[in-house]
Amino acid sequence: MQSASATRFDEAYYQRFYFDKKTSVVDPAHTERLGAFVCSYLQYLRVPVLRVLDVGCGIGLWRDVVARHFPTAQFHGVEFSSYLCERFGWERGSVVDYRAHDPAEPFDLVICQGVLPYLNEADAKKALRNLARLSRGALYIEAVAREDWEDDVVDEQVTDPRMHKHPASLYRRTLAEGFTELGGGVWLSEHAEVPLFALEKAGRR
Repeated sequence: MQSASATRFDEAYYQRFYFDKKTSVVDPAHTERLGAFVCSYLQYLRVPVLRVLDVGCGIGLWRDVVARHFPTAQFHGVEFSSYLCERFGWERGSVVDYRAHDPAEPFDLVICQGVLPYLNEADAKKALRNLARLSRGALYIEAVAREDWEDDVVDEQVTDPRMHKHPASLYRRTLAEGFTELGGGVWLSEHAEVPLFALEKAGRR
């Protein structure tokens, strides 16, 4: 199966999943709670956050959250949808191969929410490795996995059924090549000079 094409993410798609209150998957209050968790956890761990990249930034819900928790950080939004780039002024790019303008300065926090399930397996792995290259600190990854569908965690009334149903192990194995899982979708780069207690590392014995 192919990854989603650029034409899928047109105005009609965002009207359906973002702007129509009856069918929207977006809950600003949820994003606020999620963002508070991610940012507060990084502050607790003393991960310095001065440059933030949101890949697949959508309508930009993370921008204000980041600004509240890291007021001196620079926020950069990248989006695959031409429609959203024109509407909100994001830089157009793909999570699979996006490159920072200055490769010598990777980002302290990279966010990728709800994007990876639209990619086939090969592209999803490329995207995960690309996200790892872009971050020198932390990653926040949210992706609906096969197990979420099987365990009825997903609300099928509002979730796009055209997503690929990759197993959670695909994401974990690929990210584990250079990151430590902290839980809650948060991963810490092996290049981050942040000491962790053993029980702060998810899944470790």
